[in-house]
Amino acid sequence: METLTHILNGFSVCLQPVNLWYTFLGVFLGTIIGVLPGIGPSAGIALLIPVTYGMNPTSALIMMAGIYYGSKYGGSTTAILIRTPGEAASVMTTLDGYEMARKGRAGAALAVSAIGSFIAGTLGVIGLTLFALPLASMALKFGPAEYFCLMMFAMTAVSSLAGKSPAKGMLSTLLGLMIATIGIDLQSGQPRYTMGVAEFQDGVGFIVVVVGLFAVAEVFRGMEDIFKGVAAPMIRISGKLWLTKEEWKRAIGPIWRGGIIGFIIGVLPGAGGTIASILSYTTEKRLSPNPDEFGKGAIEGVAGPESANNSDTAGAMVPLLTLGVPGGGATAVLMGAFIMYGIQPGPLLFEKRPDLVWGLVDSMYIGNVMCLILNLPLIGIFVRLLYIPSGILYPLIVAISVIGSYAINGSMLDLYLVLFFGVVGYVFGKVDIPVAPLVLSLVLGGMMEQSFRQAMTISGADPAIFVKSGISISLIILSVISIAAPFVLSRLKEWKGSESEQV
Repeated sequence: METLTHILNGFSVCLQPVNLWYTFLGVFLGTIIGVLPGIGPSAGIALLIPVTYGMNPTSALIMMAGIYYGSKYGGSTTAILIRTPGEAASVMTTLDGYEMARKGRAGAALAVSAIGSFIAGTLGVIGLTLFALPLASMALKFGPAEYFCLMMFAMTAVSSLAGKSPAKGMLSTLLGLMIATIGIDLQSGQPRYTMGVAEFQDGVGFIVVVVGLFAVAEVFRGMEDIFKGVAAPMIRISGKLWLTKEEWKRAIGPIWRGGIIGFIIGVLPGAGGTIASILSYTTEKRLSPNPDEFGKGAIEGVAGPESANNSDTAGAMVPLLTLGVPGGGATAVLMGAFIMYGIQPGPLLFEKRPDLVWGLVDSMYIGNVMCLILNLPLIGIFVRLLYIPSGILYPLIVAISVIGSYAINGSMLDLYLVLFFGVVGYVFGKVDIPVAPLVLSLVLGGMMEQSFRQAMTISGADPAIFVKSGISISLIILSVISIAAPFVLSRLKEWKGSESEQV
């Protein structure tokens, strides 16, 4: 009953005209930030913190939270239309979203992204409202060993993206892990594989790699087709800019499952939307009666990851508000904003400032509705990008790629790296090596290594630490199942096929 009273009081706060305005401003700016590759919610919030000086703390935090989850809505747009994921979590959307666009179903892909984001985002906020305190205690049980096992489970899930050749998929994964080791070793402080280049001490940026492998490589392939005189015809939108009845039936299950997966993963500090979208994508691929459609324009491959990515934002607010522990880059910046206003996130926050906490939580319900209303009408505008002639579209993609990559560090080296990885992506396409495992292992590799080394330091180099908790053992078992499942399923299909031939 007390929780219900707090929720109602929270709505009385967030429904004030000034807070409604800041909610809308936050989700509007977040959508724009999400559409532009390279900026991301962390940078967007950080850039706007100075603007909030002198504002009411509740209004300021409501606006910054709106930027956070609003950017998740916009992040799918370039991933679907021009194969340019703006952040790691959008890589999974690119795999099937871009293929849907090539088949003339860009409108349906953008629509299911917006609807899935709304449903899963709302589901995540409901979870935040009802289960924040109990789930926070669960998150405390995750130490370095448990996080390593979680990362290992995510890495085994990446194996489902290897395509027809597991060897090529493994090669791509290993290259990603190698790139992840470049930079300063956080434990010893020694540079690794920097080749004397000062800029490499911070490692190779994710945006640089992903923009090169996906966007620039796609431009190279398109230019090759133009020079050969075999350029693909202009993409035409087929059907309505909405989901068909069949597409909706296929998407609704992944939306709900993605929402649950994303929220649970978001609760774990440091896990993030990338792992949530990977697990959602691989879950849908394994549950699907037609797994071969994935990577070729399966609507489940857009609905699941996008839903997981958006419900993750509500999950990430759980450790921030209840424990004062940021779950990722964006929530770390949000925590800085809390502290700037003299507010310490943690268990006492719910007692000392219930108006702020519940006003912020309830504003996310309102913000999700605003995001849906804002994004659905934009679908008809965004799909018109596909009608732009190649001679204009390809330079536009390159311009967006260059601006997004250069804006991060202001380094010319990043532009050379974009070109380099563009060539790598083009060559990978020629020899049929999947690029998704490289990108995802690059994202997970650093976190996985750090968790492993922390666990070994704590245990005095005793590997038994990885089997001392029920959580670790469960994740190891799931990892083994994840690796074995494709082989077992393929054997079962062969066995059933041979049986049917005999009959």
